[in-house]
Amino acid sequence: MTKNNHYLAGAPCWVDTLQPDPRAALHFYGPLFGWSFDDATPMPAGLGEGEYFTARLGEHRVAGIGQAPPASPATWMTHVGVDDIALAIVRAEAAGGTPLVRPTDAGSDGRLAVLTDSTGVPFCLWQAGERTGAELVGEPGTWAMSSLHSTDPEQAQGFYGAAFGWEPEPVPGAPFSKWRLAGRVVAVLTATDGVAVPPHWSVNFAVRDADAIAEHATSLGGKVLMAPFDTPGFRNAVITDPQGGVIAVSAPA
Repeated sequence: MTKNNHYLAGAPCWVDTLQPDPRAALHFYGPLFGWSFDDATPMPAGLGEGEYFTARLGEHRVAGIGQAPPASPATWMTHVGVDDIALAIVRAEAAGGTPLVRPTDAGSDGRLAVLTDSTGVPFCLWQAGERTGAELVGEPGTWAMSSLHSTDPEQAQGFYGAAFGWEPEPVPGAPFSKWRLAGRVVAVLTATDGVAVPPHWSVNFAVRDADAIAEHATSLGGKVLMAPFDTPGFRNAVITDPQGGVIAVSAPA
């Protein structure tokens, strides 16, 4: 198993979904990925009222499910880990970002903030307390990678480079590029026209069998947005949960 208890400062470290009905989401993602859930804790103060559940695969914390604000759709968020959340906000603002939720405590786990990048796409900052981030990654049923779908990739490169030190790496013949931090791949960037695919941070989960997961998601009340398809080395699908949250899944080809 790929255990990860340490993340580079400036690298994505956690993903969670805010749902209109978090408890209903447990009944989708639990069977889909084999997750169990810790007892509910209150949502961080700056994010409103409601419950937050930490998902585990075995003993490892792998993702979160929380209460979406009233009238907000289900959405998945990517958290970038930082050593000093206040300083990270200053740098993000200098690069053109906009704070949406100022730093707020998430119990003993850590502190978070919500921002938009310079192109208007939201993401979170995370300053670790007891939880540094996802404790298991890249294994079936866990988060594998987050990808920014941007209508302005050049501007996005400028923002994340200035805010976190990410360096773009083109992939010859591919419709996307990689982002590296200290030599490690930390995210993926791809262009979108904003119509068929709106600008957003997408979340990809590793699975053993993308076809079986797509079928299972449908049986649990979800929908298949992109039927299983092949890319070099992987079999992929894009699905929505019953409340409209979108995820991608990938299995080794």
